Amino acid sequence: MDGPLTGGTYEIVISAVLERDWSKWFDGFAVEAAAQTTLLRGTVTDQAALHGVLAQIRDLGIPILYVRRLETPGLDG
Repeated sequence: MDGPLTGGTYEIVISAVLERDWSKWFDGFAVEAAAQTTLLRGTVTDQAALHGVLAQIRDLGIPILYVRRLETPGLDG
């Protein structure tokens, strides 16, 4: 499948506080901790890569609060 949904930039908010050095573990996603949550933000090449990051979170036993695909300039749909 080719098109705008094959990859993109995503925000994932998890119910845990992680340090920035976890970025390497999450395929280079930026890690921004808040009081009770952590925001992971990064780009994936395709849906399989996104599912890989989500599986890593699952394997750590951390609840996912939400996943959001960010708007990509120049892409329709």
